[in-house]
Amino acid sequence: MEHIVNEPAVAYNKRRFTIEEYLEKEKASDEKHEYFEGEIFAMSGASTEHNRIFSNVFVQIGVKLRGKPCELFGSDMRMHIPKNTLFTYPDISIYCNEIEHLQTDEDTSLNPTVIIEILSPSTRDYDRGKKFKLYRDIPSLKEYILIDSESVAIEAFYLNENQNWELIEYQQLTDSLNFASMGFTVDISDIYNNVRFD
Repeated sequence: MEHIVNEPAVAYNKRRFTIEEYLEKEKASDEKHEYFEGEIFAMSGASTEHNRIFSNVFVQIGVKLRGKPCELFGSDMRMHIPKNTLFTYPDISIYCNEIEHLQTDEDTSLNPTVIIEILSPSTRDYDRGKKFKLYRDIPSLKEYILIDSESVAIEAFYLNENQNWELIEYQQLTDSLNFASMGFTVDISDIYNNVRFD
């Protein structure tokens, strides 16, 4: 039976922590945790299909970004949103131009251009709802893409010219996912290559 990704669960007995305490614990931990408003949340591992999608997307975007002033990172890249206190680890993030770091922590970044989350049954509602609301507090963010791991279904949110978020949905393997802020597309069939659905 495959391991299911769980929505972050509260860790450390609901005690309130400062950001400095969180970062100190995170540096000493073998596992990743989110932080929000003084609470620390454990993050679980990923299913096989989640990892297949991650690998496919990472390879495809990596090729497209050659020669561009942007860098691609996986889920070990910690990100912080000062406006709402969230520290988290997006599945995939793209940073363009100069990466800004938290002043007190060089391993925490602040200014992604694109964030991609790969959905599991237990994180779907969180990633679509509360997490997207928190992500919208990132001034540099231009696109937020949600990729389902159980069916061919992608939701791509992007900032339009009026600075409003718009949604494009993709549900066909013959479609191509448009990265509006990046100026390239990725075939949906490549994203789901070798992915098996129940």
